[in-house]
Amino acid sequence: MKVEVGDFVVFNYIGRFEDGEIFDTSYEDIAKENEIYVEEREYGPLGVNVGVGEIIPGLDEALIGMGIGEKKTITIPPEKGYGMPNPELIIEVPIADFSSVGIEPIEGMYVMTDSGIAKIAKVGSDNVTLDFNHPLAGKTLVFEVEIVDIQKVKESEASDLEV
Repeated sequence: MKVEVGDFVVFNYIGRFEDGEIFDTSYEDIAKENEIYVEEREYGPLGVNVGVGEIIPGLDEALIGMGIGEKKTITIPPEKGYGMPNPELIIEVPIADFSSVGIEPIEGMYVMTDSGIAKIAKVGSDNVTLDFNHPLAGKTLVFEVEIVDIQKVKESEASDLEV
């Protein structure tokens, strides 16, 4: 049984940067070993509907044709991942906006704004530069995936997916 568009697929993964550094994984032990463990997170295989945009395009496309138990290493360029950084998503705001809400801006810190989550890219004397780009934008990603389960799409649902 091979993965087709519309199937619900359950898989484990390890996400790395090109230099080998692990940035995400479905394996709790690997997260702990690489000091990226998040206590509030539930680790385990990820389940997605393939071909409908639930995950980044490069990973979505690579799962098609895989079978249960199959392992694959996939290199995903930024264009098929989180895209390239958009300069329009980097803005400057007055530093006074932070002091008025009692926050001391620190470079590298993430803040929640009315427009979403932003990384503080730079703190100046008058302004703070906020970057709203995804943290993985512009990066080539390498995923090791292993298919755990495939639930085939029903024929009636398959006809709805065809373009």
